Amino acid sequence: MAKCLSSICDVNHNRKEDFLKGVIALPARRALEKEKIDSLEKLSDYSEKEIIQFHGVGRYTIEKLKMYMKEHNVSFKTEKFINKQ
Repeated sequence: MAKCLSSICDVNHNRKEDFLKGVIALPARRALEKEKIDSLEKLSDYSEKEIIQFHGVGRYTIEKLKMYMKEHNVSFKTEKFINKQ
C-alpha cells in the first residue's frame, strides 16, 4: 500500500525538487526552495552575500554554486558599492 501512495504522490506533486540535486547538499537546496528559488534564472537575481545568509548555505555551497553557474553561463547578481566621500 505504501508503494501505491508514493506513486500517487510522485504523480500529483510536480515540484522542481531536482533543481541542483547532486550539485549542493539537501539543506542548502531546501533553503533555496524555501525562498522560491527553483531555477538558475531566479538564483542569478541574488548576490552571493544574500544567498550565504540562508540557513543551510555556507562558503562551500557558494563555491559549488559559482562553478555550476559558470558552466551554464550564469552568475550571481553583483553588489554595487557606493563610495561615500
